[in-house]
Amino acid sequence: MTNTLFVFGLGLSATTLARRLLAQGWTVAGTVRTPEKAERLADQGIAAVIFDGTGPGDDVAAALDGATHVLQSIKPGEGGDPVLLHHGADLAARADTIRWLGYLSTVGVYGDHGGDWIDETAPTAPVSKRNALRVEAERDWLAFGEETGIPVMLFRIAGIYGPGRNALKTLKAGKARRLVKPGQVFNRIHANDIARVLEASIARPRAGGIYNLADDEPAPPQDVIAYAAQKLGVAPPPEVDFETADITPMARSFYSANRRVRNDRIKDELGVELEFPDYRAGIDALHAAGEGT
Repeated sequence: MTNTLFVFGLGLSATTLARRLLAQGWTVAGTVRTPEKAERLADQGIAAVIFDGTGPGDDVAAALDGATHVLQSIKPGEGGDPVLLHHGADLAARADTIRWLGYLSTVGVYGDHGGDWIDETAPTAPVSKRNALRVEAERDWLAFGEETGIPVMLFRIAGIYGPGRNALKTLKAGKARRLVKPGQVFNRIHANDIARVLEASIARPRAGGIYNLADDEPAPPQDVIAYAAQKLGVAPPPEVDFETADITPMARSFYSANRRVRNDRIKDELGVELEFPDYRAGIDALHAAGEGT
C-alpha cells in the first residue's frame, strides 16, 4: 500500500513534514484556506483542498480516501476542534486504513510552573482561554482514538521557528523587540526537528502517546534577539521592561507562563536527536542559508 499523508492545515510545520515525505515517495494531500495557496502547493506536488474550519470542506471527504496517515494542525475554536466537528465522521469511516493520526498541540497546555522543569507527566493547567481549548481538543482526540481504534498521538510543541519565521527575519523587517521579564524563559523548536519527530512517530506509532517537542535549552527571549543581531552584524534593539511595555494582550499572555520543558521522551522512545538542540544552532543554520540578509 502506498503511504499517503493527509494534513488538516498545511502550515509551516506540516508543510515541512509533507516535503520530507514527498521526497521519500509518499503521496501528500491536505487542506488550506485559499485557492492561491492550493495552487502554490500543487506546484510542489501537494494536492490541497479548501477547508476554513467553519463548515465541512466540499472536497475533503473525497481527498481523505486512501489516507494512511493524518496530521491535524488546525487550532480549536469556541465550538471545539473543527476537524472533529466537521470531518470526524469521515475519519471514523476510514478507521481501517488510517494507521497513524497526529494532533499538533502546544506546550501552553501546561500553564505556569514558575520556571521549573516539567515533562509529559506534568498536569495541564492552561492560563489562557486559547490553551484551555487546546486541552479540550487533546481530550477529544484521545477519546476519538479510543472509540475508533485509530492510533492517535499528541505532540505538544514549543515556539516554532524555521525558514521565513525566525529572529533574523524579524530583525531584518525592523519588528524585533527585546522584552525583558526577569527569570522568563521559553523553549523553541525548529520546524525541521518537528518533522523529524513526526517521522519517527510514524515509524513507531503508540496509541495515546504524548510527546513534548522542544529544544534542549529554554532561554530568555531577549537573548535570542541579541544573538540574531550579532549574526547579522547589527546592533540589537534596546531592552524594554516587560511590565511597562506597550504590547497586545495576547503577547502579554505568553509571558504569564514560565516553564522549562523536557524532551527526553522523543529521544528515549522515538530515538530522535535534535538537529538544532538550541536556538544558536538554529539561527546559525538559518543565517548560513541566507535568512535575514
